[in-house]
Amino acid sequence: MNSVLKRNIYRAIFVLSVQLILLKRIDITFGDFNYIHFTIYPIIIALLPFKTNKTLVVLIGFMMGLFIDLFYDSLGVHAATACFIAYSRYYILMLIAPAEGYNKEGLTSYAYGFVWFVSYISILLFLHLFILYSIEAFSFVYFKEIILRTIFSFLASLFLIILSQLIFNPKY
Repeated sequence: MNSVLKRNIYRAIFVLSVQLILLKRIDITFGDFNYIHFTIYPIIIALLPFKTNKTLVVLIGFMMGLFIDLFYDSLGVHAATACFIAYSRYYILMLIAPAEGYNKEGLTSYAYGFVWFVSYISILLFLHLFILYSIEAFSFVYFKEIILRTIFSFLASLFLIILSQLIFNPKY
C-alpha cells in the first residue's frame, strides 16, 4: 500500500471518528434557534488526490455517506449528498483550477495556497450542506429553515475545517 493511500485512509478514519463521536453530540440551541450543526466529513472527499478515478471518488463518497447514515439514522440522505459532492468535485476543481494546473500530489492548503483551499472547500461545503438540508426537508416549503441551517452550519463547519488546516497543516 503506497503512502498516499495510507494517509488518506488514516485521515478518513480520524475525520469520521471526530464527526461521529464528538460533533454528532454537539447541539447548539438558543431557544427556537437550532440551526448550527457541525459537518466536517466532506473534507475526506475534498482532500483526495486530483488524479483519483472519478468512479472511485463517487464510490468512496457513497460508502462514506452510507456509513454516516448508519450513525445519524438518516436513511441515505448523507449517502446521496456525498455522492453528489463526489461527482461535482471534478467540475468544482476545473472551475477554480490554478494557472499551472493540478500537478502536485494532494489538494491541500500547503500545495495550492490557503486562499485557493478556502474557496475550494467553501464551494464544496456549501453545496453539500444545501443539498443535505434540502433532501432532509424534502420540500421547499421549509426554504427559510433550509437556508438558515445551510448558512449557520456552513460558517461553523468552515471554521472547524480552517482551524484544522491551520493546526495540522498537512504538507501532503
